[in-house]
Amino acid sequence: MTTTHQLAARELTLAYEGRVVVDGLDLDVPPGRVTAIVGPNACGKSTLLRGLSRLLAPASGTVLLDGADIHGLPTKEVATRLGLLPQTPVAPDGISVADLVGRGRYPHQGWFRRWTAEDDAAVAEALESTGVADLADRAIDELSGGQRQRVWIAMALAQQTGILLLDEPTTFLDISHQIDVLDLLLDLNAARGTTIVMVLHDLNLAARYADHLIAMTSGAIRASGDPTTIVTAELVHDVFGIDSVITPDPVTATPLVVPLGRHHTRRP
Repeated sequence: MTTTHQLAARELTLAYEGRVVVDGLDLDVPPGRVTAIVGPNACGKSTLLRGLSRLLAPASGTVLLDGADIHGLPTKEVATRLGLLPQTPVAPDGISVADLVGRGRYPHQGWFRRWTAEDDAAVAEALESTGVADLADRAIDELSGGQRQRVWIAMALAQQTGILLLDEPTTFLDISHQIDVLDLLLDLNAARGTTIVMVLHDLNLAARYADHLIAMTSGAIRASGDPTTIVTAELVHDVFGIDSVITPDPVTATPLVVPLGRHHTRRP
């Protein structure tokens, strides 16, 4: 069972070159649960994830990891508690799948600790669980976009942190692989108690897979809570600017958003 860690933000403002993207945000990530962040393009979702992971320093406010300012903690210590899969990760030229996934173990290494059987097992488990074990000896450069995404997820899993942040982990994946990845993340949460925070574009998948949903617009949280409680036609209109009908998902009974376009209206 993974150690449960606490992640929060207090009056967090994030900016790029003086342009505020996230403004005075307060957030408590439910520990040991799956959280999905949704919202329109350029609303601050990815920026928030970068701020929470310490990749982007706050213009003001604080990110707290286990009650301490994350920017005051040693980098390696943060990396053993919190892992991040960014939106567009970049791999070194020519690196193999196994070597890249193995880099997820670096935070666990130290001056006097070398590679161990435990590291081998963590890498093997990550490769197997993401379905890329047969690609272990291939170069990342040779893989399709979907295969690469699964390898990056494997690297994040190999890190074995208590908190895992993922920015659009289903990017480049077809629908079957999207479901595989989201099922995998739920398995990880159930088996290890890993706190999962992921940015998703698909509101219906977010409502189906997340215990906790955060809806953002214009750099602020518009609503947060159980998807079955907060996903309403009013929220969808406020956040995405579209009219919709909300109906129970026939498989999970979670909210299913059916958009109404200009060429489609409600049937009488």
